[in-house]
Amino acid sequence: MAAKSPADSTPRRPVLSVSARKIKDNAADWHNLMMKWERLNDSGFTTANKIVNMKISEQFQDRKLEIACDNSVTEPEKPTPRYNEELDNCCAELLETLKQMTKIQLKMEKLTLTTKGICDLEAFHHGAGNCTAPFFHTWPTPYFYEVSWKLSEMYKKELQLKQAIVQDIAHSADQDLLMVYLSSWLYQPYIENSSTLLLEAMLLETGHRKC
Repeated sequence: MAAKSPADSTPRRPVLSVSARKIKDNAADWHNLMMKWERLNDSGFTTANKIVNMKISEQFQDRKLEIACDNSVTEPEKPTPRYNEELDNCCAELLETLKQMTKIQLKMEKLTLTTKGICDLEAFHHGAGNCTAPFFHTWPTPYFYEVSWKLSEMYKKELQLKQAIVQDIAHSADQDLLMVYLSSWLYQPYIENSSTLLLEAMLLETGHRKC
């Protein structure tokens, strides 16, 4: 009986086990990143709310000054623009929050790319079109990539919205628009309700959550 060569006797399962552990780690990373994003969103909203309140207060004071100038018998002087240190500090704080959110979104993209790499590796080992046993319970490996991609796209679009808000919130004089900015920041229209369900399903599938 011919002896098996080392190549023939090398099992493929350890490679798949490494892939399964990586997918499980990715699921935990998704949870941590989404929780960090929510905390930053809350703090960013608090900062944005301060900015809007200061902008509205400034407009109110400017209108009072205009009325006083109109009622004055002397030649009115144009009010000089005031430097608002508190407003400037809040803008810097909001910009820093946006930078942190940008870092999180980039990490989400990396998680998605890693998951795609695992899918490609599995396809290479088993051949295209061949069904393989799930790593955990029921999800085929490509579904982890599909979920990661969906989540990543949501946060990518939401980040773009927040970038637009940060660029304009301290410069807009339209109170209605400022209220829209605040509401959009808080409720995050591009992050769908399904994001929480997708995350919880992924945590359940990988064993981070128990039935």
